[in-house]
Amino acid sequence: MKKHVLSPLLTGLLTLVSIAGSVCRADVPVVRVSSPNGQVRLELVLQRHQGAESVPYWRLYFKDQPIVLPSRLAVDLAGGTALGGPCTIESVETRSHHEEYTVFPGKRRLVRDHCTETVAILRERTPPRRRWELVFRVYDDGAAFRYRFPSQDGWPSLLVASERTEFALPDDVCAYALPLNSFTTSHEKLYQKKRIMEIPKDWILGLPLLVECPGRAWMAITEANLTDYAGMYLARSSEHSANLTSRLSPLPKEPQLAVKATLPHVSPWRVVLVAENPLRMIESDLILHLNEPCALADTSWIHTGKTTFPWWNDYHLENVSFRPGLNTATMKHYIDFCAEAGIPYHSLDGYKDTAWYGGPIVPYKGAGILEGLPGLDLHEVIRYAKSKGVRLRLWMHWQAAQAHMDQAFPRYRDWGIEGVMIDFMDRDDQEMVNWQRRLFRKAAENHLTVTLHGVAKPTGLERTYPHVLNHEGVLNLEYDKWDKVGCPPEHQVTVAFTRMLAGPLDFHQGSFRCVSVEAFKPRYTAPLVMGTPSRTLASYVVYQNHLPMVADYPSAYRGHLGLAMLAKIPTSWDDTKALNGVVGEYIVLARRNGTDWYIGSMNGREPQAVEVPLRFLGPGRFGAEIYADELQPENAQRLIRRTEEVTASDVLKIQLVPAGGYLARLSPLSKKAAEPGK
Repeated sequence: MKKHVLSPLLTGLLTLVSIAGSVCRADVPVVRVSSPNGQVRLELVLQRHQGAESVPYWRLYFKDQPIVLPSRLAVDLAGGTALGGPCTIESVETRSHHEEYTVFPGKRRLVRDHCTETVAILRERTPPRRRWELVFRVYDDGAAFRYRFPSQDGWPSLLVASERTEFALPDDVCAYALPLNSFTTSHEKLYQKKRIMEIPKDWILGLPLLVECPGRAWMAITEANLTDYAGMYLARSSEHSANLTSRLSPLPKEPQLAVKATLPHVSPWRVVLVAENPLRMIESDLILHLNEPCALADTSWIHTGKTTFPWWNDYHLENVSFRPGLNTATMKHYIDFCAEAGIPYHSLDGYKDTAWYGGPIVPYKGAGILEGLPGLDLHEVIRYAKSKGVRLRLWMHWQAAQAHMDQAFPRYRDWGIEGVMIDFMDRDDQEMVNWQRRLFRKAAENHLTVTLHGVAKPTGLERTYPHVLNHEGVLNLEYDKWDKVGCPPEHQVTVAFTRMLAGPLDFHQGSFRCVSVEAFKPRYTAPLVMGTPSRTLASYVVYQNHLPMVADYPSAYRGHLGLAMLAKIPTSWDDTKALNGVVGEYIVLARRNGTDWYIGSMNGREPQAVEVPLRFLGPGRFGAEIYADELQPENAQRLIRRTEEVTASDVLKIQLVPAGGYLARLSPLSKKAAEPGK
């Protein structure tokens, strides 16, 4: 018989279902959990390991093809003991979960969560015979599991030294890997395509890890709901296999430990997105499903929009009567531009290694964050911005926020500051994870939205804290300032298939000062970007970015054909569809805001001819406002605007030049067309 105790982790309609293997017996050979459509199946098995019987393993199938081979489930505890040795399965309980919820901001507003959940309760066969639990959720687009550590006699606290969650992959799989130097990293590296078997054992792999199983499936491995735990990475297990094993970010002052917690406790979800085509994973909401519902009673104060960010161009200005820099005159100049162009936000950040609040950008030396440095009258800038209808955001080192946010954030709210950007964390150990959670709560108390730079990948916490608009955690266009390779076009396309699977990302985008890949050279002041102006416009659609930058200087935009559209492109969406693309080569995404659809395409190094069926539009006629590249190589940086009418039966034929792009806004021309397509 099965226990019918409902898990407090699930909300919504819960329906008990019967699944093969879901029996309350210690000798159960296999526990099978299938997705609602039956195409994804996860199995828990007890098998022999190094002479020991009944050791827990998991494996994963897609359309009955094995894509994760039998893989260990184990957690090493302090003192040399471990969970994951010989054990029995005391009970199994399975249920179906259905839920709908709304998200703002996000890639779609109405989100549907449907999965099968199974909880397996295990007990060690040998003393101290601890009880622990494995929770599995299987969706049509992937699977996830987590460890639960119940409170019990003889086990006073949780001290995790390491986690040995294994992902044993077939030998022929390839990965788009993000090699990192250490656990203290900004996660800003270029992706490298390699067979798993060829990945060096000393690489620490950042997540998400995109994996291709040729002829069978695509997968992405990541984690969700990182709460009071250490961030997860992956590394090769042995020289002669495609096995990957989890690595946890260690505590800074106790590197022999990764997690210290009271019981009961729970790990983040270990997630495998699965699809026949990597485009489908871009559309997935699975990461959000695995996080807790919104924790804020009132979200009406949360707004999205674009922001100027003068650090990127090194405060370069042209034809002004004052010296540019961190001063009142420069801030007013940017505010005037925001007001005239329709850019809602201006950000105060840093210049020549000095923060707006007077201290050095890094390392932080203790400067307060309530007064501007000499020459920057913060209160005059606030007054002037209000008079122009522009809202302000404030950049700061994370240690400055840690030291002063309890006093400063309430003052920011009184002054009408819209939000904060927190930078240089470069860690996701348990201490940093917990401090970020405190930051989110303090910001929410004071109606401040948050952007995170110098940070690891997101894990879906924007569902719980929707005022967390953005993460960096990606090599982006700031590298055009100093790196000879810069931010190349194939990387920009790859990012949409890899890092963006984890959640929103910031990219220092917006420049229309574009050059070909061959002509690119890095420069710190007024840097150039590889590509075309239409690619810049398309990036605001391709990337899920709820506070995108308009990072260049005002005169670089004034009079440009693309500025009006740049300002109009929405920053939150009601629906998202990935229409076409190949990892590293090109991508085409469509996103809907209200009744308008926006189509954005970004290209790699080779020219492409792409066809995009418009059947997602639904009935009626639509006016298409199109921004595309001049196809002659000598005029490739010229932006062309044209209009036409289209219907759902039409196919867009997009010609993409090397490192080029394409943007179209499709607006209904009739009431019939105003009803969003399915």
